[in-house]
Order: sequence, then structure tokens, then C-alpha cells
Amino acid sequence: MKSRPTKQKLKQRGILKERVFGCDLGEHLLNSGHDVPQVIRSCTEFIEKHGVVDGIYRLSGISSNIQKLR
Repeated sequence: MKSRPTKQKLKQRGILKERVFGCDLGEHLLNSGHDVPQVIRSCTEFIEKHGVVDGIYRLSGISSNIQKLR
């Protein structure tokens, strides 16, 4: 009777993939070897490539200060 392959072997073969959603973020980053989750990197790359809004990452200022500057 054959034994089941280990999780590590299934991951090496590409059969079993790391979960992205519904898992512990620290554990996911440790297992993936990245500093930032792939889904976050993909989203920011898309926004930076296709985003047409200037200052998409900026925080809105206080409206009274903005009016003074104008």
C-alpha cells in the first residue's frame, strides 16, 4: 500500500498551493518568503500602471488649509 505524498512534495509539484485568503498573514509571508503578499503587490502594480488619478495614495488635507493655499 502506497503512502500519501507529503504536503511539501505536493507543493513542490505545484499540486498544492499556499492559501492567500483565510490564513494567518504572518504564516503566509513566512511560507511564501516575501515581505508583502502577492495579492497586495499585484493590486499596487495595477494601480500604478493603470491609475489615472494623481495622488491616489495621498491623504486628503484639511479643507480649511486647502482653501488658504488656493
